[in-house]
Amino acid sequence: MTDGITALFDDARTRLAGLPRERLGRSVPARRILGIARAPRIVPVGEAWHLGVLLLTDDAVLATGDIVRARFEVRRGYAAQSQRERAELAAAAFRGGFAEGEPVHVGWQPLDLAAVAGGEPSGPLALQGDVPSVRWSAAGGYRALEGYLAERIELLGNPPRGAS
Repeated sequence: MTDGITALFDDARTRLAGLPRERLGRSVPARRILGIARAPRIVPVGEAWHLGVLLLTDDAVLATGDIVRARFEVRRGYAAQSQRERAELAAAAFRGGFAEGEPVHVGWQPLDLAAVAGGEPSGPLALQGDVPSVRWSAAGGYRALEGYLAERIELLGNPPRGAS
């Protein structure tokens, strides 16, 4: 079964060739260099095609984590702690070398396709009967992976009017 799941992702990579990718980031904690404090930052570690709840690299399948747009740090008052935390992530991405406004994926997790093939879920992937499937939202049910990938590739190649 691993071969079947791997084949779905290999086929997806072939169909995605030439389509835009987004960059992956990894958090680097605050530290001192020569006694000077350096703020936490998010540094680039690769790129992937963003397919909804999945990120597909040349050699791995990842579950999405947080997605932020890199922004220059500005002091603002926020009504919600979650807004403050997202602004801090966006500023950390900018400090780490991402361009202003560039989407950055952080907190992503590698998925284990062999575990899925063996009947164990890995992130949003699982077998439903003998069908490789994906849970496309926390509240949603599972959907056949093959159809999900086809739809997401189509959307990436032909985004709806007005989408950015």
